[in-house]
Amino acid sequence: MRESTTILIGTTKGAFLLTGTGRTGWRLTGPHCDGWPINHVVGDPETGNLWAGGGGEWSGAGVWRSTDGGQSWTVARLSKGQIDEWAANDPEMAAFMKWEPVETKFDGLADSVWSLHHAHGTLYAGTRPAQLLMSTDGGATWEKSESLANFPDRENWNPGAAGLVLHSIVSDPEDARKIWLGISSSGVFATEDGGESWERRNRMSNAEAHRHHDHPAAPRDGETGHCVHNIARAPERDLLYQQNHHGVFRSADGGRSWDDITEGLPSTFGFPIAVHPRDGQTAWVLPLNGDSQGRFPPEARAAVWKTTDGGATWTDKRAGLPQENCFFTVLRQAMAVDGDTPAGLYFGTNTGSIFASFDEGESWEEIAQHLPTVLGVEVLQR
Repeated sequence: MRESTTILIGTTKGAFLLTGTGRTGWRLTGPHCDGWPINHVVGDPETGNLWAGGGGEWSGAGVWRSTDGGQSWTVARLSKGQIDEWAANDPEMAAFMKWEPVETKFDGLADSVWSLHHAHGTLYAGTRPAQLLMSTDGGATWEKSESLANFPDRENWNPGAAGLVLHSIVSDPEDARKIWLGISSSGVFATEDGGESWERRNRMSNAEAHRHHDHPAAPRDGETGHCVHNIARAPERDLLYQQNHHGVFRSADGGRSWDDITEGLPSTFGFPIAVHPRDGQTAWVLPLNGDSQGRFPPEARAAVWKTTDGGATWTDKRAGLPQENCFFTVLRQAMAVDGDTPAGLYFGTNTGSIFASFDEGESWEEIAQHLPTVLGVEVLQR
């Protein structure tokens, strides 16, 4: 077991760090990042550096970074927000807010950062609207992926209820050229040349067996449905899972084709998906009752559903989770898995709780509560 485990939590009112010695004695710090809405927080286990992405209409988009374990933070502003317009025309307000003018290079292209990923010396950021930004100096300066920005049918990408967002970034740990993106509502995109070009990978391998749905986000015409909610990569090369707006899917060929593995789950709707760090046949999802039915656990009874055979069968895991009057939502980036043995699993709710399992999802306990709405959960172990 690692000496230190820190749960990195993004919320509507800043970033929080929940640190335990091993898996006990949890201590919470925050809110960090000046109370910005923070969608996603990630860390580098080698250096301990932290990055938090977020923003919105008021602040504009930005990525905060800490090199001292979260004691202090600085922000790289990516776009201007309403505060810049107001303060620039009101010296008194500018002084009160301690505002200073700053150059931002992505005005009009990004209003917030939704996802972060650090791999092979590069920090990636996914934004709303969907752009991919890259930094090779630890988040101080950023460049845009021109190839994704100029994808041939980009004008036909449709925003979902939260807008057109790039919310999932995963990479091959052995090959820096291979990256996958999840964009709602456009689908899964992949590169095998380090981002020089991108390919859309939405094709279903078992489309002929899939039942028809009328929902616009449902699979049709041989594709999974473009509204992918979350992507997770398994330890086996090119094995991917996705929780879609209308089902759970598995790909054994890097996303070139997808198998529908929803059968056995209580609903087709959910946000997060997590995969075991050493066994790609084991994965977890947290189904919700549907986007038009309240987006809470079916029958208002919370359960994490687990597969140990690649989605052929699913089993509900309820021990320690509320089994009546449970109306919380778990959002797309709010579930993560650690690298210990047995693997630990964590998720956060829109009611401000963090639940943890230290036996690979078999049983659960609440390790934090009364936080703001939880938007993202990741794990940093050192």
